[in-house]
Amino acid sequence: MNIALIAGLCVILLGLIVGYNILAQQRKQIESHKRQEMAKHIAVIDATEELIGNAHNLPYSGTLLVCLNKKILDSLKAMHEIDNSDKSIPQRISATQAQIDQIKQSFSNKESTSFRVPDSDRQAISMLKLVKRLRSVIKAEHSKGRLQTQAFVAENARLEQMQLKINIENVVKRSNEAKRKGQLGTAQQLLKKAIDVLSTKNDNYSAQMKQRLQQMHTEVTETLNTGHEKSKSDQEQEKSELDELFAPKKKW
Repeated sequence: MNIALIAGLCVILLGLIVGYNILAQQRKQIESHKRQEMAKHIAVIDATEELIGNAHNLPYSGTLLVCLNKKILDSLKAMHEIDNSDKSIPQRISATQAQIDQIKQSFSNKESTSFRVPDSDRQAISMLKLVKRLRSVIKAEHSKGRLQTQAFVAENARLEQMQLKINIENVVKRSNEAKRKGQLGTAQQLLKKAIDVLSTKNDNYSAQMKQRLQQMHTEVTETLNTGHEKSKSDQEQEKSELDELFAPKKKW
């Protein structure tokens, strides 16, 4: 009887140990999942704050700034649901919401800064990468239902035109540099490529820039043709002088 009792107690104890280990493992998995989710939201917040920090480098609209700050707000709320023990999160939620309200009032019909022509190819590439990231963000937010279709279409078109503007203005700068170096052929090719791109667009900026670049292209082409004619004339004159120099001597 005592042996049976001891055996029963051992079975119960073993069951308790196994059950405790299972619960501990499940709790460990839950905590690990929470940490992963928290890390994911922190990464989203950091990346979005970096994008907001570039608002002085490119013209950000009020729609774009609100979208980015709402992205941060959504991550903060998700973090609070995962772990409500962190007392700093509610404060950040309130501060972010206040920021959104302030942006809606201050940036309803204006942008964060004016457009600045890139100083170098490197800066142009950096600006283009930034615009690409912003377009990816608004596309993702629209697909999640956080950005209305009308707002998405308008903002995406604005960013697309900014990409075009960065490229075209950089081409103009490179063309002018080539002209100063006497590389008229390079300048002509750059302008031709830009004109071809603008020919596929129908907005006001593209129409104005196309007209300007066509005039620049004509001037470069005329300069090249003038140089070619002068070179041809010089060659003909030199040939004439050589022919005269080596012509058979006349006998008088």
